[in-house]
Amino acid sequence: MQTNKVIIRQLHVHANHGVMEQERTVGADFTIDLEIETDFSKAIQTDDVAYTINYARVYEIVKEEMAKPSRLLEHVAGRIVAALFREFDEAKSVSLRLIKNNPPLGADCEGMGVEITENRK
Repeated sequence: MQTNKVIIRQLHVHANHGVMEQERTVGADFTIDLEIETDFSKAIQTDDVAYTINYARVYEIVKEEMAKPSRLLEHVAGRIVAALFREFDEAKSVSLRLIKNNPPLGADCEGMGVEITENRK
């Protein structure tokens, strides 16, 4: 049995998320990793994008959700996952890592964030 995933790695987005008002005004840089489990065996055979999850559309969904300011990254991540399940009936599971690069905490780290993995209900 084959496991198939559509993957987006290290997607960089500037967005206005954060608990502090300044974060929602000025914005910050975020990095997103995303995996969507699906069955694209027919796409392997046919070379037709209709039989897989179109990662250009995945990018558009992520961009749309990231453009909506939120206080919590948990909220943003949950919205992205829900939107992907709504758009793609063939998605079996979605794994998303959302990292705020260089968060304004005075910590010596590259980023902080959340990771969510959800299976279709």
